[in-house]
Amino acid sequence: MYRFLLTRQWVILTLVALVLIPTMIRLGIWQMHRHDERAARNQLVTDALRAKPVSVEDLASVGHTVTSKERYRTVTATGRFDTDDEVVVRRRVNSNDEVGYHVLTPFVLKDGKILLVNRGWVPDSGSQTAFPKIPAPPAGEVTFQGRLMPDETTAASGIKDLRGLPDRQVMLINSKQEAKRIGGAAQVLGGYVAQTSPAPKGDVPEQLGQPGKEDAALNLAYAYQWWLFAAAVPVGWVVLLRRELRDRRRKEEDEPVDEVTPAAV
Repeated sequence: MYRFLLTRQWVILTLVALVLIPTMIRLGIWQMHRHDERAARNQLVTDALRAKPVSVEDLASVGHTVTSKERYRTVTATGRFDTDDEVVVRRRVNSNDEVGYHVLTPFVLKDGKILLVNRGWVPDSGSQTAFPKIPAPPAGEVTFQGRLMPDETTAASGIKDLRGLPDRQVMLINSKQEAKRIGGAAQVLGGYVAQTSPAPKGDVPEQLGQPGKEDAALNLAYAYQWWLFAAAVPVGWVVLLRRELRDRRRKEEDEPVDEVTPAAV
């Protein structure tokens, strides 16, 4: 009765089912791993934002690589802004997805070391070669707060580090590159700080908002979805099998029975 399972159609159907089941299970496991990774990153962001502010030099030093646990930590710094070496970072967007620049200003600490400060976003001046108008930072000695961030790289951000840009324009915020640009014996702390306070006069530059959290729950839903699909495959195979058996029985019952002709006397 089950010999039809050896037909080409059923062999292919069964093989496809046998491939789909483990594939969907593995996809569900992968989505669970993605959920765990995103949940862990979200927790790091939450812990960093809740931590008490510390001096920037408690976490960063010259040549230091900002770790994932140090990222977004609130730090304070006292010194003065140096607008002579100020640059803008191209192709950055604000909260309304408008394209403009981030303002990157060196901040000279009391001990002479330099901290890179992202003061926020300014609009495009209408020309990609002209330096945009940027309000000056407070003069003299100031103390500010911000979020510690790691150096930007092409590998991590996906942003190409283009060469031959107009004067005082860069693509990435990278302490090593800025140390070379500033020149001399400049001691630039690793990473940079996104300023959060005090707010600039007139809200320009527009300070960066708090880091968003990744939607880990979406990956959890996808994992369960893949596992439901995996469970549905054998159920569907059994349903098709029973339908095939039912159709074959019905066909056999509907076939006419040949009448036996009586032998002649």
